[in-house]
Amino acid sequence: MKEFLTIGQIINTHGLHGELKVYPLTDDIRRFRKLETVLVDGAEMKVVWCKLQNDKVILKLEGIDSIEQAQKYFKKYLEVRREDAVELPEGSYYIADLIGCTVYDTEGNNLGVIYDVLKTGSNDVYWIKEGKELLIPVLKEIVLEVDVVNQKIVIKPVDTWM
Repeated sequence: MKEFLTIGQIINTHGLHGELKVYPLTDDIRRFRKLETVLVDGAEMKVVWCKLQNDKVILKLEGIDSIEQAQKYFKKYLEVRREDAVELPEGSYYIADLIGCTVYDTEGNNLGVIYDVLKTGSNDVYWIKEGKELLIPVLKEIVLEVDVVNQKIVIKPVDTWM
């Protein structure tokens, strides 16, 4: 599992005093209010304040005090250490931990590796891109076992649910 989790991408500056506009890469942008530090390019930076704007976040980081300094961070990603990440409820997983997991069916067939997780609104979908492309709806009736530590996911055989 990854040591750091990406929580957002800096998409622009905001104002003249070094504020950063961030596109959140998390299900709940309110988690930004609890941040004390973030990592940008591996460097830890203290969060001075945070403001939520609809689906974006405005962050003020210590040491970035002008629009010129803020522009240097354009398109950079914000990360947090795993131990500082929001604790997920049982049965929930970070997408970063699911990507790269190998999917098997209950008959032991290797169906491929998860390339991405698509958010559809009603349920997530695991996307296997290699070989025969496969989209797996993340439903309790289909996904039977998730073991992110060993990067293994077990599902019902495809022909039983397609």
